[in-house]
Amino acid sequence: MSLQGKLAVVTGASKGIGEAIARRLFRDGATIVLVAHRNLEAALKIAQELDPTGQRTLALQADVADSEQVAKLVGETLQKFQRIDILINNAGLTKDNVLVRMSEQDWDAVIDTNLKGAFNCIKAVARGMMKNRNGKIVNVSSVVGLMGNPGQANYCASKAGLIGLTKSAAKELASRNITVNAIAPGFIDTEMTKVLSDQAKNAMLSLVPLHKAGTPQDVASLVSFLVSDQASYITGQVIRIDGGLLM
Repeated sequence: MSLQGKLAVVTGASKGIGEAIARRLFRDGATIVLVAHRNLEAALKIAQELDPTGQRTLALQADVADSEQVAKLVGETLQKFQRIDILINNAGLTKDNVLVRMSEQDWDAVIDTNLKGAFNCIKAVARGMMKNRNGKIVNVSSVVGLMGNPGQANYCASKAGLIGLTKSAAKELASRNITVNAIAPGFIDTEMTKVLSDQAKNAMLSLVPLHKAGTPQDVASLVSFLVSDQASYITGQVIRIDGGLLM
């Protein structure tokens, strides 16, 4: 699944799933732009580790919820690399609470980053992809966007919204040879899940037929396939990577 000559923008790339995706796509030959909002230093460190010359990596800071910052990051990317072939919308955050106690600010923050951020990024890269008549977009949703989860109304709504965005964008962009897919990870071993108690982890794992958590590398492998030429006839799909949690 060679990605030689391809330029991939990965949001939320400073840790976890985003970092694993950036590392995997780089290993597969792509040039990588690592986008971080709050932790640019981590993204810079990863970029330097992957390619000390800086010829195949670039780390940029941007809040994807801000369309002006997204336009700037796309402009800087095009200025250096002239094209964007792959977009991975992975940036996301959680602000959990039961619905009746959830503040409007926490609702807006999660929707703005997780859903509006993906919209901003797709809109910013779509024209260039349409002109090149080629592109691959992957939106990182979640199984909770399909099944819901108590205490995560904002997060679940944002991830469900990504699925609708994925299908609409796939239909709009297909005629220009641009594929748009969503992935829906389940219980993945990341910093977000490490803070859970052992009791909560065991309760979740008891629902997973494979009886184990997934890894960020598992997710990255799926993304690598979806942005490769081998997946050129796959678009508008939501692919779960959850150990069988949701069947």
